[in-house]
Amino acid sequence: MTHVVDASAVLGLMLNEPGGSAVMPYLDDAILSSVNHSEVVGKLASVGMPAAIADGLIDRLQFRVVPFTRRQARIAGELRARTAHLGLSLGDRACLATALDSGGDVVTLDRAWGDADLGVPILLLR
Repeated sequence: MTHVVDASAVLGLMLNEPGGSAVMPYLDDAILSSVNHSEVVGKLASVGMPAAIADGLIDRLQFRVVPFTRRQARIAGELRARTAHLGLSLGDRACLATALDSGGDVVTLDRAWGDADLGVPILLLR
């Protein structure tokens, strides 16, 4: 099964945050939406890491970064009303849309996703 990693999982792993090491077993076939790639680069840039270095670190993790398609954009838009109570961002919904579109599951460290019932398996790592 394809594992779609969200930004929290990538950042947790890269920044050695609690639960970050639990992401490691899911790396072999993991994909990362280009939207979530942007989130990771942006977050790392906000703490002073140059974008080129952040991009290189993501490459070393060997995620396959996939384009965010029109179909996924529609799915993410449809999810907005269904996830408003969870406070999910566009990036979160992009990750969910990528998983729904690819038939994969989501790997996350974001506790807000624990209550989500959206038709996609969510692996909430701790």
